[in-house]
Amino acid sequence: MKFTDGFWQVRPGVDALYGREAYEAWTEAETIKVTVPTKVIEGRGDTLNRPVLTVTLTSPLPGIIGVTVEHHQGRRKELSFDLPGAEAGHGKATVDDGVARLVSGDITAEVSLGAAWDLRFIDTSTGKILTSSKDKALGYMRLDPDAQVDRGPVGNGRERSTRFTSDTYVHEQLSLGVGELVYGLGERFGPVVRNGQTIDIWNADGGTSSEQSYKNVPFYLTNRGYGVFVNHPGHVSFEVGSEAVERVQLSVPGERVEYFVINGGAPAGVLERYTALTGRPPEVPEWSYGLWLSTSFTTDYDEDTVNQFIDGMDARNIPLSVFHFDCFWMREFNWCDFEWDPRVFPEPEAMLKRLHDRGLKVSLWINPYIAQRSPLFAEAMENGYLVKRPDGDVWQWDLWQPGMGLVDFTNPGAVEWYKYHLRRLVHQGVDCFKTDFGERIPVEVDYFDGSSPERMHNYYTHLFNTAVFEVLEETHGSGEAVVFARSATAGGQSMPVHWGGDSTSTFESMAETLRGGLSLAMSGFSYWSHDIGGFEGTAAPAVFKRWVAFGLLSSHSRLHGSESYRVPWLFDQADGTAEEHPESAVSVTRKFAELKRSLTPYLLQAGRTAAAVGTPILRPMQLAFPKDPAVAYLDRQYMLGPDLLVAPVMQEDGTVEFYLPQGRWTQLLTGETVEGGHWLTQRHGFDSLPLYVREGATLAVRAAESEQSMHIAPEITVEVHP
Repeated sequence: MKFTDGFWQVRPGVDALYGREAYEAWTEAETIKVTVPTKVIEGRGDTLNRPVLTVTLTSPLPGIIGVTVEHHQGRRKELSFDLPGAEAGHGKATVDDGVARLVSGDITAEVSLGAAWDLRFIDTSTGKILTSSKDKALGYMRLDPDAQVDRGPVGNGRERSTRFTSDTYVHEQLSLGVGELVYGLGERFGPVVRNGQTIDIWNADGGTSSEQSYKNVPFYLTNRGYGVFVNHPGHVSFEVGSEAVERVQLSVPGERVEYFVINGGAPAGVLERYTALTGRPPEVPEWSYGLWLSTSFTTDYDEDTVNQFIDGMDARNIPLSVFHFDCFWMREFNWCDFEWDPRVFPEPEAMLKRLHDRGLKVSLWINPYIAQRSPLFAEAMENGYLVKRPDGDVWQWDLWQPGMGLVDFTNPGAVEWYKYHLRRLVHQGVDCFKTDFGERIPVEVDYFDGSSPERMHNYYTHLFNTAVFEVLEETHGSGEAVVFARSATAGGQSMPVHWGGDSTSTFESMAETLRGGLSLAMSGFSYWSHDIGGFEGTAAPAVFKRWVAFGLLSSHSRLHGSESYRVPWLFDQADGTAEEHPESAVSVTRKFAELKRSLTPYLLQAGRTAAAVGTPILRPMQLAFPKDPAVAYLDRQYMLGPDLLVAPVMQEDGTVEFYLPQGRWTQLLTGETVEGGHWLTQRHGFDSLPLYVREGATLAVRAAESEQSMHIAPEITVEVHP
């Protein structure tokens, strides 16, 4: 959100009050408090009739400094993110020689007393300033209610209303150094470098080709080895080197903002500490790394259709791990009532057993809405389990399922009611759930626990996914639970897996999908998937085959679409390629599904690393090679785990340009060795892509299924690349 008009002026209707000096500072145990008036105090009269900001410095963990900026402190406590790793007693606070100082591990925060306002965050080991808050950085903004001031995004549940919009905002501006680049802020589909962008942290169902995002995370990190996390689950607006090009501005509505500066030395170190604070991802079950096949969304299907798909994959020797039933496993107009449509699936328990007997796991689509036609709607309404409007009526609309209501996950009774229905399905034989939606959350509502609708908009998905994940964990055990979630916010990484949302079936959408995954990885999320071939429309065979290679070289892999099936032989029929041809869709899918299956031990180890220190499986080049300036803007390639470089082919003619960092690299598919430190341009057939192993790697791989005995444990080979 922009408040200024150039360097000297403010926008019409904005009264900008800046913290001008550290008037006084004192310690309270491991905490520093600072009085920051909005004018330099030159006489006693200056202390009257003006706002004063209170700045509090704390440390929840070594290497992390928390900063709270408050105007009026008498407001009731509002919803914040759960910080499971936060602890009391960290940091050493002192005030002497005109400097208030809080030291915590390898980060120090210093406030110089007097004018002008100057808060510095210093790497304790090197003495270098990581970032700072300078004059006119700390702001309290009062807006004229009648002024035409843009107060943020509209849509997907956000209605402009006097009940939601705020006439006061608190903002902070943190300095950006020369050459400093910003990454993260959730899943975003534009350029991975955030500099120059305006980012609104506001979950929305906007597809992958828009500025909106399903997974907004108020956390960024930079190539200078630190990160910033804003502990505000509602609307946070970031101006990243945009309104003030030398700074990152963050602003929130109301009277208070809290943020944390996290020193890590490198991006991986920042993610380690950020996930220690907000929640580490658990390990996920081995079967989840295999290929998932879906019914697709609006297609017609029954058990015969499902069996045809599974038989077809089996006959073509394409390994399959999970079968997913999308929305229409339930009756139309009834979503989400947790009941199999008896017209199509009259014996669900028997069907699920048959699928399990074939060695498959089963996934079901669900969402947090209850359609009016479902008998559950009346039950939920009677018991107060649905979100209400301020007048006491149940909130309803017709966007998605007609007359649907929204489950109120702030009501413990509603949570247990929802879990009860999930447990019924698990006891039938369902192994996991695809938790769709959770972004279209209204603000003209009242929650059971009195939570602010503005703060609950993004946080709602966290409560939704928590309820589902807890049911799966209590049933299957730790490390065996998995959801397939679309929406998320900070902390959502503790409930994997997440997929990229509704893409189109084009090369351009393939590229934007990857950018979203890279951005999400820089936001603390370790597991990620996407719809192979794109969701909207039907991909041309060339797009589908290129996306297959990309999708099966992601941590999780799913064939899913909207109006058409995604079994590979249909794409061969579309372009007339014989299935046995090595570049047919069937052959390409088989090859890369087998390749991924062989890499499962390697991926499992990468998952253990993610659970231990928060390093994602899909690793942006900026994360994997932070000292190589050549990778700063790369967004068409990535590392899969620590040692595999993947560059998906996204051109019709098979041409791909990619960068190999310094060192010796071996093409995994051919054994060819090449020296890095430069760009390469190659042309690949559909059965190939740049897939390189870095020197020094040890890859644990599983023997091909055809080489194993069904009575002997799979053989694991360790490939050493000196």
